[in-house]
Parts: sequence; structure tokens; C-alpha cells
Amino acid sequence: MMRVLMTSLLSIAISQPVLAAFELQPLPYPATALQPAIDAQTMTIHHGKHHKAYVDNLNAQIKTYPELDKMSVEQVLAQISKYNPAVRNNAGGHYNHQLFWSLMAPTGQTGEPSAALLERIKADFGSMDEFKKQFNAAATSRFGSGWAWLIVNPQGKLAIGSTANQDNPLMDIAELKGQPILALDVWEHAYYLSYQNKRADYAAAWWSVVNWKTVNQLFAASAPQSSSTRSSSEQP
Repeated sequence: MMRVLMTSLLSIAISQPVLAAFELQPLPYPATALQPAIDAQTMTIHHGKHHKAYVDNLNAQIKTYPELDKMSVEQVLAQISKYNPAVRNNAGGHYNHQLFWSLMAPTGQTGEPSAALLERIKADFGSMDEFKKQFNAAATSRFGSGWAWLIVNPQGKLAIGSTANQDNPLMDIAELKGQPILALDVWEHAYYLSYQNKRADYAAAWWSVVNWKTVNQLFAASAPQSSSTRSSSEQP
């Protein structure tokens, strides 16, 4: 009888779907790779503890919202107003961190802003220095926890802003809406071990590890094509 019961329970367990639509990807570089801008212990804890918790907690919500199992995190964010605060916080946390890791690279491997991106930055902010000044201001002026963003807005222009907690510009409830192409985590766990309460120092040091190769790719994919580009692409 006991053997039959155990077999039945095992069969039930095997037949249950695995509720794990979202995965924690490895860092794209060693935890030591961004030093001295970001120390190895911070990277290890930030990725292996904080980001992992967002992924685990988001997957736990699939029991409440089974459709999440078939959705990308971007699809979830686009209709985040349909879901509870746990989905909002953890879907945002997963997307934000996944993007954040890709937007950094070891010194010497970061590349440079593309000519097209530089042109757009100068058109929308006046200069690279002014752009960085405004971005740093968004990062340091965000009260409490949150993120600073550079986005391509629906009008095709670059815009800078910040969001609280794990909100981001892809959310349908966001005041700042657009496609993120650069992001800085200003939660204290992202910098406190090295910088304590000196968020401005962290923001200043972070520019040395910005992965412009990824930023360029995101900008190229997000920015509307010029009329000349469209015309040439439409040629048979």
C-alpha cells in the first residue's frame, strides 16, 4: 500500500508543470571585472542574491497568474497595471538588472558612443558633458531607491529621467515612457560597500565601465530611421 501511495505521489509530482518562466543568466564577465568602479563583493551579492531574489519571486507569481509562464518580461511590463505589486516589483527588478549587467564592461572593452548616438546626444543635450551632467543629476536626485535612465522616447528623441524602486520606462504605468538604452541602479545595495552614502562618487566612477557597444546597439534598434535610410532600405 505504501509503495502504491509513493508511486502515485511521484506520478503527480512529475506531471506538475515547472513554474519557472524566468531565468537568472550568469554575469557576462567575472565579478572582479568592473573593479575599481564596482567591487567584486558588491557584484557577487547584487547578482547572486538581489537579482536572484527578483527572479525567484517573479516565478512564484506564476501560481497566481499562469499566463506569465508564456510571456517575456517585456510583455509583462507592457501591461503591468493588470498585476499585483509583487509582479510589478519583481518583473521590474528582473528586467532592470538583466539590462544593467549588459550595459557594463571591463575597462578597455567598453567601446565608444557611435557617431549616430553622439549626433543625437548633441542634438538633444548640447554636448556629451551636458548629457552626463543631466544623467548624474537624475541619479543623485532620486530620493530613496530607484534607477536613472536614458531612453528613446516615442517621438524618437533621447530623454533622461528616473523611476522609483524597480519601476522602469517600459511599464504602462510609468510617467517616463520609452525604450531604455542606458540605466544606472541607485539602490544602496548597488554601491554602499565601496561608496557608503556617496552616490555621486559612484555615479561618476560608473562611466568608466559603461558598455557603449551595447548602448549603441540599443540606440540603433530603438531610434527611428531617417527618411534617407528608409528610402534606401525600400529600394528593390
